[in-house]
Amino acid sequence: MSAGLLVLCFFLLPETLFDRSKAPAQEIYPTGTSTPTEKEVAASKSHETRDRPSRPTSTITFAESLRFPRPRGNFLHALITPYRSLLFPGTIMVMLHYAGLVGLIAAITTVAPLILAGSPYNWGENIGLINAGGLIGAAFALVYTYALTDWATKRAAKRQQHGFAEPEERLPLMIPGLFMATVGSLVFGFSAQNPSSQAWVGLEFGTGMVAFGLMQVPSVGLNYLIEAYGEWASSCFVMVVVFRAIISFAWIFFVGTWTLGAGFAEPFGIFAMLMGIFALTVVPVWLYGKRLRIATAGWVGS
Repeated sequence: MSAGLLVLCFFLLPETLFDRSKAPAQEIYPTGTSTPTEKEVAASKSHETRDRPSRPTSTITFAESLRFPRPRGNFLHALITPYRSLLFPGTIMVMLHYAGLVGLIAAITTVAPLILAGSPYNWGENIGLINAGGLIGAAFALVYTYALTDWATKRAAKRQQHGFAEPEERLPLMIPGLFMATVGSLVFGFSAQNPSSQAWVGLEFGTGMVAFGLMQVPSVGLNYLIEAYGEWASSCFVMVVVFRAIISFAWIFFVGTWTLGAGFAEPFGIFAMLMGIFALTVVPVWLYGKRLRIATAGWVGS
């Protein structure tokens, strides 16, 4: 299915007509100007006319929109640019968090049906109910993030004389989610290692705890990248997604055969150890994030 969707997207998804190089880097009107002057309005109209495509997009047919556009700018430079964002500590932090969490939930959903289909559970066609714990955990994460993220940022801003909060002020909110996911891996692993008629409760709790972290931590981390790195955030996102897929794939590639030979406690105990190590990266970025941003600002160039 994934291969088929990739082929369909490759041939049937229209290419973007947005030219990033022509997009204005900032507002034309000066900051603080409430009403534009006639000169500024004229400049704005001139700018819009100059950047408008010579052919209206409404007249481009669907077949024409599928054609590959001519690469804008230096293609090799554009290809390498996202990798330069790996020099930012924030990118490494979010990448490891997201990869570990996705790997954990993928590993759980890979082995859980095998566990619940066998004795003493014998859930049969109801093995999908393992996702009930994940759904509840995600719901709690939604409430937690919605209630505290903006509140914590505004509270931190009020403590500053200039009225602004540093991006790092939001990072402590990730700690409960990282803790829950790490412990959730242990709960799931030990519950799976010691099957009983009531052990399914531990499996559900473990899944819910990991789902809580998966829903909560990236929502804070990705917003941190946007706020901390500005125009580099898109490159940071590319690297986060790429290495999230690589690391999480490595976790689930071996989990099936690993659990058959060593049981469930060892693999998920090691996953918890790795998740704990990944979680610790939030501490230096939280405490020294601003200094790290200043120190690494010149590493990537313009």
